[in-house]
Amino acid sequence: MSEAPWLTIVGLGEDGLKGLGPASRSALESAEIVMGPPRHLALLGDIGCNTITWPVPFAEGIDRLLDLRGRRVVVLASGDPFWYGAGATLARHLKRTEWVSHPAASTFSRAASLLGWPLETTRCIGLHAAPFTRLRPELAQSARMIILVRDGSAVRDLATYLTDAGYGASLCAVLEALGGPGQRVTHAQADTMPDSAFQHPVCVAVEIAGDGPGLPLASGRPDHWFDNDGQITKRPVRAMTLSALAPRPFEHLWDIGGGSGSIGIEWLLTHPSLSATTVEPRPDRAQRVRDNASRLGVDRLNVVTGYAPDALHSLPAPNVVFVGGGLSAGMLDWLESHLATGTRVVANAVTLETEALLITTQARLGGDLLRLELSRPEPLGPRQGWKAGYPIVQWSVTL
Repeated sequence: MSEAPWLTIVGLGEDGLKGLGPASRSALESAEIVMGPPRHLALLGDIGCNTITWPVPFAEGIDRLLDLRGRRVVVLASGDPFWYGAGATLARHLKRTEWVSHPAASTFSRAASLLGWPLETTRCIGLHAAPFTRLRPELAQSARMIILVRDGSAVRDLATYLTDAGYGASLCAVLEALGGPGQRVTHAQADTMPDSAFQHPVCVAVEIAGDGPGLPLASGRPDHWFDNDGQITKRPVRAMTLSALAPRPFEHLWDIGGGSGSIGIEWLLTHPSLSATTVEPRPDRAQRVRDNASRLGVDRLNVVTGYAPDALHSLPAPNVVFVGGGLSAGMLDWLESHLATGTRVVANAVTLETEALLITTQARLGGDLLRLELSRPEPLGPRQGWKAGYPIVQWSVTL
């Protein structure tokens, strides 16, 4: 016989009890204890059972909740608890048989219904505790997005970010307390956003407009997107390298020898489920990698300052490894002896010594070799001629 859930997670809208379905009402009527933020508890009024105010920060309430295991407990969350809500956080601490969830309409659904926007083509983003730079890959002419923000003051910060990025002409709808008696909608352009006292809970629906640069979707973004000191995998080679790395959903990359971080950053830009660790020995470059990743919206890049292979021992196992710096026989031997079967490895060489190393390693382990020779036009007297760059030898293999 399966264990009965002791915890019910109830999604609550700004209309309080009025908007609850039968299952949510039944859970509240039979609850011994209801936990929730002060605003949610106030929306319910006197519900005839003990209440506990969820503390701030949120994590401090989890142990308090777990101490109630075995009693009939309801936790209140905003809208749909499993869409940028508390549900996923709570579920990580509980067995699946211990809880049940009754969602309400999410803020995204309410906003889309109010504005007439199709959710399937609208980007829905939660930035309660995340930087606005995560919007950078999404900023493109005519894009629509609904953004959950931390509080009322964050509305003005968002408008400033859009304006600074060149999208001050974006049309914004500031949506406060959607679905409740205090609902209010304010329409404004980002660069003329009024300095109003917007009230939490609040979200902002944005139609992107302006002459700001859009970040290309294809691998091999222009080099100027990456702050660097000259140590960067240049755009054409980067495009070929990302093709060889062949990212697939939920994979983890080791980028050994980060430089500007362009390989790890472009890997993460490919899909939100991807993760990556960049290993860079120079502290100044490691910080530059962090800055580039944050500015381009992938602050989830893990940057480790240290020398490989010593810095690799404690890292989560990779699915894919790129060696762009520090390539040596010792490094390749370490990777061969420590990486799991099926791990993909891509290495680029520019010197004769490392090229010879890749050729001999390919003869022993197999895989593919590719030689890239690129030329650019440069002045040649009164005319122009092709100036060849250093050829790149690339080895890719599945161990």
